[in-house]
Amino acid sequence: MSAVTIRNVEFINNPARFTDAYKFRVTFECISPLKDDLEWKLIYVPTPGSPEHDQELDDCMVGPVPVGINSFEFDSPAPDSKRIPSEDVLGVAAIILTASYNEQEFVRVGYYQNTEYDTEEWRQQPPAIIVFDRLTRELASRPKVTRFMIKWDADETSQTSQAASGSDTFMSNGSSEPFAATPGSEFPRSSHNYAATSSSVPPVNSMVQ
Repeated sequence: MSAVTIRNVEFINNPARFTDAYKFRVTFECISPLKDDLEWKLIYVPTPGSPEHDQELDDCMVGPVPVGINSFEFDSPAPDSKRIPSEDVLGVAAIILTASYNEQEFVRVGYYQNTEYDTEEWRQQPPAIIVFDRLTRELASRPKVTRFMIKWDADETSQTSQAASGSDTFMSNGSSEPFAATPGSEFPRSSHNYAATSSSVPPVNSMVQ
């Protein structure tokens, strides 16, 4: 069973200008103590099937993580326009949020992103050269979620106990997450530190930089 389950991902500025930073709030539940921090990354995918064009926009380390429901806010810069093929700027791209523990990715949340010009005239007849200051972006409200089985701290304790008794054990990830998500995904794959502080008001422990 997964020690961490995402409860909600809220994009604070959606829709927004293409050049604006991504601002979002992640709420997740931790059901067992973690010795190390969680790593979160945001990846921009302009060209499906061409990972050489992917951009890792930012990453952050979140921890220590208390047991319970936790949340943190994550600001990430917009993609580097110079690295995006001109033919892939307009239309549908993808934004991928990943979470890892001890360099093991355990969940990937993908959103389709539509990019277009801010006026109907330019949407109908785009200029020959991309004008990034006139572009807007909007993320789809329903993400696609992929989960991965990894080794958590509690798994190691359980496996040690089972090995001592001569039994085999198979650890599997959680099945479904409670926010609007669809299992399975066709999405492909500067650091900040956030520290969790316990809250006396349940159920949320706020994480601040």
